[in-house]
Amino acid sequence: MKLLALILFIAQACAPVMTVEEHQDNGQVIIRESGKRVLQYNYRTVFEEDVIRAENKRDVQFVYAKVEGVYYDEYLKAHPGLEKNDTTTSRIYAVPRSDYIHPLYGLNGEILTCDWPDGGHPHHRGIFWAWPEVDYQSERGDIYALQRVFARPTGHVNYTNGSSFARIEAENLWLWENRKPIVREQVTITAYRSTGESRVIDLTIAMEAIGDEVKVATRFTNSYGGLNVRMETPQKQTISYHTDSVGLLPRRAWADFSGLFEGNQSESGLTILQHQSNPEYPGQWVEYPDLSWVQPTFPTPETRYPISHGKPLVLRYRFIVHQGGQPDAGISAKRWDTYHAE
Repeated sequence: MKLLALILFIAQACAPVMTVEEHQDNGQVIIRESGKRVLQYNYRTVFEEDVIRAENKRDVQFVYAKVEGVYYDEYLKAHPGLEKNDTTTSRIYAVPRSDYIHPLYGLNGEILTCDWPDGGHPHHRGIFWAWPEVDYQSERGDIYALQRVFARPTGHVNYTNGSSFARIEAENLWLWENRKPIVREQVTITAYRSTGESRVIDLTIAMEAIGDEVKVATRFTNSYGGLNVRMETPQKQTISYHTDSVGLLPRRAWADFSGLFEGNQSESGLTILQHQSNPEYPGQWVEYPDLSWVQPTFPTPETRYPISHGKPLVLRYRFIVHQGGQPDAGISAKRWDTYHAE
């Protein structure tokens, strides 16, 4: 009996703290620390009825807003047979989606990110990497607003469990008109064991054209696109961002989103670090406070970045999930330095 007890004790002591598992019902991928949810990577298709929402939004009945402005104009370009009228609503963007992180959880279990947030922006989906202008051959799609081009899973996915980190490595294809593969994407998500005050999560996205060159750009090449971060709207919302001046070495770049999230008794938040190896680093910061949104854009304004065959585009970011409000600038600078020393 003593030997059996010793064996069980050793087995428990050696069991991975950080684990990855597929949800038995929907196939989505969940990272946990000691059984507690850290994040969900939505590798499989998510429909509106599948969305995980904060407690105070679970019974919300959405009313889709009338579409106007840029989204409507782009939609009409992609659907030339339609006549312009005032009856089209944002339901056209309420499209099932995959390949994004949601929910991302705070250290106390609070949901930090937001998916399918409201009737006006149903295409927003937690933490996602997508561009509103994707040029293929002579046409343009919008993987950001889920028009014409979509990221779809191939089923090639690997998991790593361990005492200090868990990792997801997953392959997706960008499908033009949901049929023709044009880009092969490899995403790697690594979540580290928390310190009690913070948790590090690394994201690497590698994209390579399968045949003809594909070009990506922000909306009108001067606004949003790239790594997109749509958060829940907390009380005491605070958004900040920082990029060192030109000529400083190292030139650090980070942003932070903090507040009092539903279900939490104290403030918490998310810091976003850009890696200096990213092409055209540093990306410009964009914030939309009314949407609880902050992001490092890519590529540079007024440009279109090529994704070529044989030369992957690689983008790297680090997220720091933290307790408390906006960290001191010195703390964020040290975190950026640590990221680049690894």
